[in-house]
Amino acid sequence: MFRQLSNRESLRDLIVAMEAHAGKFYHFGIGKSVTRSNLSKANKQRDYRIFEEFAFYMIAEARKRRIQKIFELDGHVYAFDSTTIDLCLSVFEWAKFRKHKGGIKMHTLYDVEAQVPAFVHITEAKVHDSKAMPEIPYEKGAHYIFDRGYNDLAIFTR
Repeated sequence: MFRQLSNRESLRDLIVAMEAHAGKFYHFGIGKSVTRSNLSKANKQRDYRIFEEFAFYMIAEARKRRIQKIFELDGHVYAFDSTTIDLCLSVFEWAKFRKHKGGIKMHTLYDVEAQVPAFVHITEAKVHDSKAMPEIPYEKGAHYIFDRGYNDLAIFTR
């Protein structure tokens, strides 16, 4: 979490930033020192759900505190879109997207008035945008903005 909040780009960069706070390691629950190998092992062994739950908690807090009525509409206003995240096939063999390209697709429901994501769904990169629409947690009375990639109106009649 310190890496994300302090915008560090590598383990080496993170270690340098943390060394500036070495006197506070005890309070962080870290111990006497931090090494790249220890951080790497901790990240490899730690269950991703710890970070997932914390991210959802932080999103909920941000949505409660940042809400601004930009539009004079009853209900929340959401925008839904996706982005493809390129991944190196030599590292992520399972993420094959094209012949020599790997990736995943992140579908995001963005709360326009709170200016934070409200929902994220990750799929294989080859999944069409309209196939992610059933995963959206729709709210009664909310307004949703989609681009033409989601032009599957039949989904709303099911």
